Amino acid sequence: MVKRQETPMARVAFIGLGNMGGGMAANLAKKGHDVRAFDLSADALARAKAAGCLPVASAAEAVEGAEAIVTMLPAGTHVEGVYADAVFGRAQPSAILIDCSTIDVATARRVADTAATRGLAAVDAPVSGGIGAANAGTLTFMVGGAEDAFARAQPFLADMGKAVIHAGASGAGQAAKMANNMLLGATMVATCEAFRLAERLGLDLQTFYDISSVSSGQSWSMTTYCPVPGVGPDTPADHDYQGGFAAALMLKDLRLAMQAAEQAGAATPLGRHATDLYEAFVADGQGGTDFSGIIRTL
Repeated sequence: MVKRQETPMARVAFIGLGNMGGGMAANLAKKGHDVRAFDLSADALARAKAAGCLPVASAAEAVEGAEAIVTMLPAGTHVEGVYADAVFGRAQPSAILIDCSTIDVATARRVADTAATRGLAAVDAPVSGGIGAANAGTLTFMVGGAEDAFARAQPFLADMGKAVIHAGASGAGQAAKMANNMLLGATMVATCEAFRLAERLGLDLQTFYDISSVSSGQSWSMTTYCPVPGVGPDTPADHDYQGGFAAALMLKDLRLAMQAAEQAGAATPLGRHATDLYEAFVADGQGGTDFSGIIRTL
């Protein structure tokens, strides 16, 4: 992790203003950057304008003259499409390309390699923290790319987050993100199972939380994101499992992890089981439910 640096005002292109990107772009604007924002959604553009960004008519227009180009898009195909159609051929040579989307490692490396052949520096910088952290500017960024590219991206990422960690070469950020979220998905399922078991055995759930949260079973899913309403800190469980990190997004990350595990020949039986459970949960129409809501199925 690199110590936070002061960032001079810069022109930033921000492409992709969804639940995460909207808050991230707003935080760059709050830090004084000239943020040229683009999204296919008129509502998203209106929110970006209200947050201090300048909406533009296309991704290509956003890229023109930008010193940093940030993308936050749904999948690798979208990232490659935007880079091919709007970034490559338009980005100035001094621009740093920062993709904060969660995509597969192979695509992240391919985009970085293509950028390098064009004399451009690129990093993959997926995030952890969810919508609340995106809005509050407290995200964690795990970054893949060369040392010099990381150094150029770091100040912009620091203006959107609390931690910016260099994970390694191109694709390493995506590798860290999918491994982390596989762990999160598996521990959330295990945490939900533990609460249901405690309940069936007649334990008071607050008492079980008080014990487990300071014992060997402690995890982030237990103490920070407790899946039981009225127990522990305020979480989506206290709001009918709305907000937070949607189950469909958890499933996306788990699928990427399983794809990477297969390609790498890594054994991930618990990751596979968590993926199967979230597949069924989302197929049951719960894709928009917070991922901790899977406790309802146990």
